[in-house]
Amino acid sequence: MLVIFLFYGLNVVLSLIKFRGENMKVVKTVAEVREIVNPIKLQGKKIGLVPTMGFLHDGHMSLIKRAREDNDFVMVSIFLNPTQFGPNEDLDNYPKDLESDLSKCEAQGVDLVFTPDVDDMYDNLKTYVKVEELTNQLCGMSRPIHFQGVCTVVSKLFNISKADRGYFGQKDAQQLAVLRKMVKDLNFDIELIGCPIVREADGLAMSSRNKYLNEQERKDALCLYKSIQKAKEIIGKGVASKDIISAMTEVINEVPYAKIDYIQVVDSEFLQPVETVEGDVLVALAVDMGSARLIDNFTYEV
Repeated sequence: MLVIFLFYGLNVVLSLIKFRGENMKVVKTVAEVREIVNPIKLQGKKIGLVPTMGFLHDGHMSLIKRAREDNDFVMVSIFLNPTQFGPNEDLDNYPKDLESDLSKCEAQGVDLVFTPDVDDMYDNLKTYVKVEELTNQLCGMSRPIHFQGVCTVVSKLFNISKADRGYFGQKDAQQLAVLRKMVKDLNFDIELIGCPIVREADGLAMSSRNKYLNEQERKDALCLYKSIQKAKEIIGKGVASKDIISAMTEVINEVPYAKIDYIQVVDSEFLQPVETVEGDVLVALAVDMGSARLIDNFTYEV
């Protein structure tokens, strides 16, 4: 009996070691992903999914680290999703470095990286997923098709990966809120984990699009973080949203070429504008700095 116990105990240990990224697999097709994840689900192991568009930075690494802590098996998708880019957006110029991405994933113990081609993900696509109301504000005002593309590709990734948990950064706060609503409304059997914004040492929120900034723009981009700090100084229960927006606008306008897309104060759940801070709110902004569109936010809980 002792020999049998030791044999099966050793197999369990070896099985867990196997799922720690030491033999990271990189696949390109849906069929390959399913061939790998189906047996894992049958074993009762938990799968964590980190969807990305590549050009990974420390913000992505924080999601992967959390997924590694929570799950037996970690899958990262690297897919520059064309359906979430509108006309004249930066799809063609979006930064890419797959070799570096794979190296970073392997260092974090990722088990599976999915790098599909567009044709494999979208074979004569006629079906889209759209969340109403929550996509009408913030980024949805100037990027009307963006969240339809996000919801569609994330729905596909959930189904392909059979993940138990999905990991998303709070920097894309509207995206996280929209996906939470989608998961609830469509009864996806997955838990969404929101992870804190990761910032550079000087406060700038990490983003793949920071690569677009030249030296002067990189310095001036701190106006977003400074505006958030200013808003945090004055925000409180009963404070008028227009006063918060005005204070943030004043900080941003200190950079002459900075172009504000929006600064909004919205309720945290449904993302609709509020006149005063009475419940939990999200304060979010998007600013064009040269060729880079940067976003940032913070939440305030009453």
